[in-house]
Amino acid sequence: VQLQASGGGLAQPGGSLRLSCTASGSIYTVNVMGWYRQGPGKQRELVARISGAGTTQYAASVKGRFTISRDNAKNTMHLQMGSLKPEDTAEYYCNFVDGSGSFWGQGTQVTVSS
Repeated sequence: VQLQASGGGLAQPGGSLRLSCTASGSIYTVNVMGWYRQGPGKQRELVARISGAGTTQYAASVKGRFTISRDNAKNTMHLQMGSLKPEDTAEYYCNFVDGSGSFWGQGTQVTVSS
């Protein structure tokens, strides 16, 4: 499975950004896609994830501000990030888990600063 992430960049506090990730290759129907992030000097943490059936899970720190969604026909996942805070600054990583394993995309930087 290969993952291609896009989006990210620089936003002001209170602003919005959108991340996208597309999976390709040999993909099991049952899978979970998610976003993780790693800030400077911090461990990688779950941001949000979504199953193929649409079940979602969010980190407490982003609940109500971020929305994860996916298009199963396109094997694509989106993360709409709103009300951004400086503490959201991190490298964001796309993750895909199915019966064959866990796969990671390249990181995409999100910087929230005035």
